[in-house]
Amino acid sequence: MTATSTAPRELRLHVDGASRGNPGEAGFGVHVTAADGSEVAALYGYLGTATNNVAEYQALVHGLRFALGRGAASVEVFSDSELLVRQLEGRYRVKNAGLQPLHREAQGLLARFTSARVSHVPREQNREADALANRALDERASNLATSSTRRS
Repeated sequence: MTATSTAPRELRLHVDGASRGNPGEAGFGVHVTAADGSEVAALYGYLGTATNNVAEYQALVHGLRFALGRGAASVEVFSDSELLVRQLEGRYRVKNAGLQPLHREAQGLLARFTSARVSHVPREQNREADALANRALDERASNLATSSTRRS
């Protein structure tokens, strides 16, 4: 991989969270592309036990931190979570106490961009992020299975 002298100034983030059980084992995925659609990064991680909504917010926060770290001035976020998008738009109140700090953090991160937009998309348009969130869970399960096999 060759390093480029300039990172994309505009990034697109497809974010998704997954929870197997609600709450249950959770993970997040973020598919990051440049404005031209070229892939910049595929981010995913295991979160432990969390609700699906917490996983959705964690995906957003991780994606925004990445974009800021890359020096992006503009970000466009796509999520299949209507709750997350409507809460960020101010159309839904954030009633859940567990989501309130994540919502505040997401709002603070979004405010650091020159331009930021969050849009709701159908699940079909968020497949890459969904696959990454599930990959985090699958790899965690695989690592646990390997660890328990080694102990035998």
